[in-house]
Amino acid sequence: MRIPLIGPVIGPVLDPVLGPVKQRVGVWLLNRTMRNGIDLRKLRFLPESVTLPLKRDGLDPLPAMMDAQAAEPVKKLADLFGKGVWLVSGYEESREVLAGPAEVWSNDLGQFVSQEGRSDEEQIGGLGMTDPPLHTQLRRYLTPEFTMRRLARLQPGIETIVSQRLDAMEAAGRDGRAVDMVEEFAFAVPFDVICDLLGLPVDDRARFLELGVARFDLTGGGAGAFGAAAHTREFLINAVREQRGNPGDGLIGALLTEHGDELDDVTLGGIADGVFLGGYETSASMLALGAYLIATTPKAGEMLRSEDAEQVNKVVEELLRHLCVVQLAFLRFARTDVEIGGVLIKEGDAVGVSLLAANRDPVLGEDLGDFDPDRDPTRHLAFGWGMHRCVGAELARMELRTALRMLAERFPDLAMAADISDLEFRKLSAVYGVEALPVLTHGGRVAAPA
Repeated sequence: MRIPLIGPVIGPVLDPVLGPVKQRVGVWLLNRTMRNGIDLRKLRFLPESVTLPLKRDGLDPLPAMMDAQAAEPVKKLADLFGKGVWLVSGYEESREVLAGPAEVWSNDLGQFVSQEGRSDEEQIGGLGMTDPPLHTQLRRYLTPEFTMRRLARLQPGIETIVSQRLDAMEAAGRDGRAVDMVEEFAFAVPFDVICDLLGLPVDDRARFLELGVARFDLTGGGAGAFGAAAHTREFLINAVREQRGNPGDGLIGALLTEHGDELDDVTLGGIADGVFLGGYETSASMLALGAYLIATTPKAGEMLRSEDAEQVNKVVEELLRHLCVVQLAFLRFARTDVEIGGVLIKEGDAVGVSLLAANRDPVLGEDLGDFDPDRDPTRHLAFGWGMHRCVGAELARMELRTALRMLAERFPDLAMAADISDLEFRKLSAVYGVEALPVLTHGGRVAAPA
């Protein structure tokens, strides 16, 4: 009798029975562990009940996610730490939460992370996890750096970076060899662009690819994500310290020159970390998954190669809406009892907004489960909404328009070298993505769209 086989054999049979029991036990253990105060750094797993908005079927939300939107656009997922955890997935309800005033909603995640004994690199901060007046002050420093006029100076550099990466792809794809879009293009382009923007050396790209993925990976609860965050913050705080005496040409140098007396190294390092984090991991996922849809949707490639800028813009906006790689907005915590969509959310409850589901709400149009490059742009929420809307949204658009247009022009016969069923997507991540995307740069077998 082979005892090791008992688990694999009877597990699938018992899981439907034991699953709810394990879930209740897990939540009980979690609440017991946190009874002396919530510290998300100690969170080693997420209860199954709260993972719905972090999972997908290929590029699409789980059917259960869209069923929840249709039935309960404001849905209670769980009770943790004595507070409710809510999911908002309806478009109008999502906008209401995202645009809600600071008097009603708090984004301060730091209140749930013990700062005692933590180094500067381990502190919680950044635009998305702070409230006014600190949020207002931090955003005031960044906003002038992301005007269209200032961003325009980056266009030639972006084109050069994209061209270099396309050259590398062409060399790697000679003789019909498959090329990994993630490694050769999707990550390398935004990483180089954001380093250029901040005025950082392009060093150890592979290490930051690993750290970037880890910061959004929630398979191990909050512990792994916070650990990865400390490493990148340390790098950026040190970069600020190095430039303080001799400011560079990038954003860090500009902020030191204009506001150096107001910003200490840790605060400016935190600002740079927010730009760095938001500027390469999300764009990398958009470029990779966007390349998949371009390779499997000929109409998208044709429009990107058009001389009509509006055609290019249509494709990019539809990709942003359809893919919405930032799956969940930063958590909001109710400062007071508040009613959303006719549902009462109590003071202290946590609310997550599914940007992906909201972007597919039928109120925005028809057949939103389909990728339609010719669709008129919608008022999608890929960059969030309200005062926490992504400050780098226009830079992201510029980068996507440039990179995808040049990709479609260089490789008009771009094709997938694997079926979507063979791709490894991230299992439980705040930013959705794919681990590798093998393509044929000069044509070949084309996989069917998801």
